[in-house]
Amino acid sequence: MIKDFFETNSIKYIENAKLKKYNTYRIDATCKYLVFPKNETELINILKEIKKNNIKYIILGNGSNIILAFDHYDGIVIKLDNLNTIEYNGNLVTVGAGYSLIKLAMETIDKGLSGFSFAAGIPGNVGASTAMNAGAYNSDMASIVKNVRILNANLEIETLNKDKLNYSYRDSFLKQHPENIVLATTFELTPGNVLEMKKQVEDRRNKRLETQPLNLPSAGSVFRNPVGMYAGELIEKIGLKGYNINGAEVSPKHANFIVNKGNAKGKDVVELINKIKKEIKENYNIDLKLEQIIIK
Repeated sequence: MIKDFFETNSIKYIENAKLKKYNTYRIDATCKYLVFPKNETELINILKEIKKNNIKYIILGNGSNIILAFDHYDGIVIKLDNLNTIEYNGNLVTVGAGYSLIKLAMETIDKGLSGFSFAAGIPGNVGASTAMNAGAYNSDMASIVKNVRILNANLEIETLNKDKLNYSYRDSFLKQHPENIVLATTFELTPGNVLEMKKQVEDRRNKRLETQPLNLPSAGSVFRNPVGMYAGELIEKIGLKGYNINGAEVSPKHANFIVNKGNAKGKDVVELINKIKKEIKENYNIDLKLEQIIIK
């Protein structure tokens, strides 16, 4: 029994865990076990036991770009918070998957390293953000990633150089093949002016406060922008701002955000997404592509 394995090996876990604080939509879902491996070795041992017993599992980062579309996950949720080492080597910085993107952005700015300021408002962790090619302000992870250390499907550690990652807009080889788990990412940055970078971050933060519903639970932009267009403008034009399904609402402040106004479930968010996609298709013959990931 997996619970015996956790206890025998002193692995930190929570049984029948509430996941509300582990996803930025604040969806009140649960899972059978929530596990926090101490290091890479423990992660590998956990995954070996999971695979041996054919137990389903998911890797959860900061929960900032996902929709938990279940009430209860009858499996294991693995959090990589403890993979949070950081190492500087000149303009190179190697960072564990569990490290906060916002924290990293501010630290690199303080060290006079440029390239990461776009991420100062992205509430993700390094691992998931590397895989999803998180981005903002016409920049993204692909612009600064040098290589990625992963645990592959055979539970072997390998390093993939950037040219193997097939990066594109909010996509990558790693996103397409989630059986590969990001352990750490090496970024290549350039020297920059600390005061100028801090000013840029502050200006962008003020603009986000004015234009985005940062006071309510959400997972950021819901849809990718179609080429030459803005998803939010299209959604606004068809009159869906403020449209609400059981507390999941198209933000009146920014139509490409869905916010949780109360006790919305993941299925309510998904239903709202499908409603938006259907009406955009009918009105503009455009197939909106989801930026967020639905976990069932």
